[in-house]
Amino acid sequence: MEKLNTNPYKGVRDFYPEDKFIQEYIFEKMREIVESFGYEKYDASILESTDLYKAKSGEEIVNEQTYSFTDRGGRDVTLRPEMTPTIARMVAGKKRELIFPLRWYSIVNNFRYERPQKGRGREFWQLNVDIFGVKGIEAEIETITIAYKIMQNLGALDRDFVIKISFAGIVGTILSEKFNLEGDEKKKIVRLIDRWNGNKISDEDFNKEMEDILGKGRGEDLKKSLVSGEIEKIMNSQPEVQLCQTIVKKLNERGITNVSFDPFLVRGFDYYTGVIFEVFDKDPNNNRAMFGGGRYDNLLDIFGEEKIPAVGFGMGDMTALDFLESRNLLPGYLPKTDLYLCILEDKYTDFSDDLAEAFRAQGLDIAVDYSYKKVGDQIKKANKKKVPFVICIGDDEVKNDKFTLKRLVDGKEFFDVTRKDIKEIIEKK
Repeated sequence: MEKLNTNPYKGVRDFYPEDKFIQEYIFEKMREIVESFGYEKYDASILESTDLYKAKSGEEIVNEQTYSFTDRGGRDVTLRPEMTPTIARMVAGKKRELIFPLRWYSIVNNFRYERPQKGRGREFWQLNVDIFGVKGIEAEIETITIAYKIMQNLGALDRDFVIKISFAGIVGTILSEKFNLEGDEKKKIVRLIDRWNGNKISDEDFNKEMEDILGKGRGEDLKKSLVSGEIEKIMNSQPEVQLCQTIVKKLNERGITNVSFDPFLVRGFDYYTGVIFEVFDKDPNNNRAMFGGGRYDNLLDIFGEEKIPAVGFGMGDMTALDFLESRNLLPGYLPKTDLYLCILEDKYTDFSDDLAEAFRAQGLDIAVDYSYKKVGDQIKKANKKKVPFVICIGDDEVKNDKFTLKRLVDGKEFFDVTRKDIKEIIEKK
């Protein structure tokens, strides 16, 4: 029989304990901030009807990037590529029972069939933060502030990242008015500008693709207008841009100064209806968009419901991990286990199990070694696992019900310790 490959499916990751520790650290830093703003956690199945994404996620996402299939009942289903359509479905389903404004968040895994690369896989986890029921720019200011504070909570300094703000569709409007671009041609150019502006493609590739879409002459004219600032000047007279600049001003007043208006910022989904934003890593080796979001007031239309104003963003774990790794901001691995019990002989097993249960009842996390190897080998094992304390169980411990508690980080030993003293010593560390 041929041996199975031990590698995970292409584009997905295994999480060994050390890896999961880092991921949970990132999630906890996210949770701390969003919950401090009053956001409540929600969840949903990873399986959705494909029709949901056909309606609103965008042509590229549905046709090129989803894991879609027909189930045994003949229904077209998709592993969710993103969470926004799901939360819109949930809100539409119980709209009359919910109390607005809603502040909801989730941290879930998503699937997209795309080429795996740095910061992007076929499976990824994402924080989703959404506020429903606020018409004014207070919603944008709050969500951008949350994004900023999450970066701070992860250890980032203002010089490490920049928040760029724009207005959905404004680039497309200018392209229509000045260059007579419409339909698929305009969509392709908008997405191309987005990739170029986000440092996802080189100038050379941008020029080539521009010419492929528009032809050499028109492509050169558009590139000149972009580089010269001509298009930017046209945009600055638009009320949408003035709204973005107001938001930047108010964020500055809150002490968030690493934020700016970027006229060429474009988000990849079709459902945005207003202000959009992205957080960019300023590391020259990873100069790219990390995450972003925006306003999507019309998403409930597909369910036959009246509009509910909504603003939200999604932050992926992979780009956050790359950001932290590049700046040495990741914590060292520490298991949750407080104490490791080494058993010298199997006749002490029952006593050790009872002792472990007594400690667990006090709220300690206990691991018991049933290998019965030499005590030195068991202690080495505990040290490799980074468990902070060990107790070895032998004749004296069973007879006297007193123990030698050893702290592995420095080798310090606490002698003749009673059961009731152990928790206090461990918690002091």
